[in-house]
Amino acid sequence: MLANRSCALVAAVTLLCAAPYAAAQDEEPGWAKGRPKTDTAMKMAPVPAFPIPTSADQLPVDKLQLPPGFKVETWASGVLDARALRKGDKGNVFVSTLFVANKVYALPLEAENGKREPKVIIDNTEQAAGIEFHKGSLFFATHKKIVRYDNAEDKLDNLGEPSAVLTDTLPGGSDHSWKFLRVHDGMLYYNIGAPCNICDPGEYAKIYKMNLDGTGNETVASGVRNTVGFDFDPKTGHLWFGENGRDWFSEELPNDELNVVTKPGEQHFGFPYCHQGNIPDSEFGWGRSCDEFTSPAALLGPHAGTLGVKFYTGSMFPEKYQGAMFIAIHGPWNRTEKYNGVYVAWPDGEGGAKVEPFMTGFVENNEYLGRPVDFLVLDDGSMLVSDDHAGAIYRISYSGS
Repeated sequence: MLANRSCALVAAVTLLCAAPYAAAQDEEPGWAKGRPKTDTAMKMAPVPAFPIPTSADQLPVDKLQLPPGFKVETWASGVLDARALRKGDKGNVFVSTLFVANKVYALPLEAENGKREPKVIIDNTEQAAGIEFHKGSLFFATHKKIVRYDNAEDKLDNLGEPSAVLTDTLPGGSDHSWKFLRVHDGMLYYNIGAPCNICDPGEYAKIYKMNLDGTGNETVASGVRNTVGFDFDPKTGHLWFGENGRDWFSEELPNDELNVVTKPGEQHFGFPYCHQGNIPDSEFGWGRSCDEFTSPAALLGPHAGTLGVKFYTGSMFPEKYQGAMFIAIHGPWNRTEKYNGVYVAWPDGEGGAKVEPFMTGFVENNEYLGRPVDFLVLDDGSMLVSDDHAGAIYRISYSGS
């Protein structure tokens, strides 16, 4: 961790993560299902975010590595638990959070006196992760409901009550229940993750879509254990999504997946029967074949913690990156060796993709300095990257080698 954090912060982190995990030991939380009873495995638990954001002068920007010609800088600091990023129409960037902050922020695109202060527009709301902005409306999803705030940028001082409740019948819960939202072709896409590490998910473990008023709910993809990042290829219109694989199979298996939906409503991506396209589950895979399910477009690494997926639609980056998608690898918690970073993937036109690292340096001495989450391409072609671990947003630009 950053060396000069105060003792008070260390104590706060200890209390933050010790209480839920200690209480959960007797209850066997969903993330612990299937955990081996070895000393090493029993010490592993989800990595908590800091209860306060990292100060600007302690952010790991100088340690981050990119291809030649690219530059990364701090765009905003002090954004506790920064997750999803969406741009408004009137000079604002909306930022969601998850387990720590329980807020949604608005930040100005233009810095004032060299700094951007996050303005809290939604507060005290659990799992406040799902946001989307479309034609003046801010869509917001918790693990229990999805609502819409019309003319949101005109009411940042007081959003008031939602203009519409699209649904308030989401299953809730604590396992993979937080949301990721995209609007495409007049429909709102959202995820419902599996309520467990490994189980029969029933109607969970799917991607759905609905009309912007909440009607006309349809299944887009099934057998999706947990996706919290997806986007649409601007060339083909196909939906690409990252999927977090099951835990506790082994340290090196299974890999997270990058998947593509080419036949909406007809494809099953394997969970809980098959993992990474070629490994039958030891409990649910009996009598099933991985050939029954849609194979991954690419494998992204064991327990990678795949989050945001975003196609690059700007013009600043070199031609190589036009039409590529960026993928946030948050990093594993139930694996001895840590890794994470920003990856880039190119669809091959045949249902597969080539993947390679793009920005690294978030891990030092096998501990996280930061953990990337989501992306936003700005009008000038630069790209923002959120970091919930350090509570920051970075800007990547390109000026040539």
